[in-house]
Amino acid sequence: MGSNPVYKRILIKLSGEALAGEGELGIDTNKTFSLAGQIKEVYDMGLQVALVVGGGNMIRGETLAKSGMDRATADYMGMLGTIMNALALQDACEKQGMYTRVLSAIEMKSVAEPYIRRRAVRHLEKNRVIIFAGGTGNPYFTTDTTASLRAVEVGCEVILKATKVDGVYTADPKKDPAAKRYKQVSFMESIKRRLKVMDSTALSLCMDNNMPIIVFDIFKAGNLKGLIAGENIGTLISNSEEVIEDGR
Repeated sequence: MGSNPVYKRILIKLSGEALAGEGELGIDTNKTFSLAGQIKEVYDMGLQVALVVGGGNMIRGETLAKSGMDRATADYMGMLGTIMNALALQDACEKQGMYTRVLSAIEMKSVAEPYIRRRAVRHLEKNRVIIFAGGTGNPYFTTDTTASLRAVEVGCEVILKATKVDGVYTADPKKDPAAKRYKQVSFMESIKRRLKVMDSTALSLCMDNNMPIIVFDIFKAGNLKGLIAGENIGTLISNSEEVIEDGR
């Protein structure tokens, strides 16, 4: 497979846990710098790159809500966690020579630009990596929904959901040795089978706007660059009704 990119503008969705040490909370600078290195590889291919990062390594609004905290308050706390992660990722990216901007849905002028769609598009056109922080700015929405919304708004061609597993499976592969990986599955099947690709709001938004998602393992060296070069990596979720399972 050649090294010419098959996309021009992408959005990478990172979980907050991707920035943390194994089984830990907070930010692991080495891990964050390693992620930035993978982003630099595709940035150097001439891609326009947008990022959405979660806040689960800092705080999970849903977990706090289940323990008795007001859900809206808990969600706002989670959104503030995403801003801390975005700043850490910005620092790691800039140390590797990328121009970046953090755009926050929650206004915080001292550390980030406010999210304005036209400004975000202009940054991409100028080959700046943009990091969307602060969620959607509203409680009750996940960062998966943020990724779907921002990808549609700024005209990305695909959402790359970076995870610790190599795709979406028919069952939990850790619990079921017979579980098979999907090479391709539809949005509707993902919702029906509760495959936990993203929450139903995020999936519905992508389905209605024909925004494909690829779930892949970002911790395997070369995976991100391979995906951009057109290699068959991870699981594609799209409006195609064809379901393809890995024969392994």
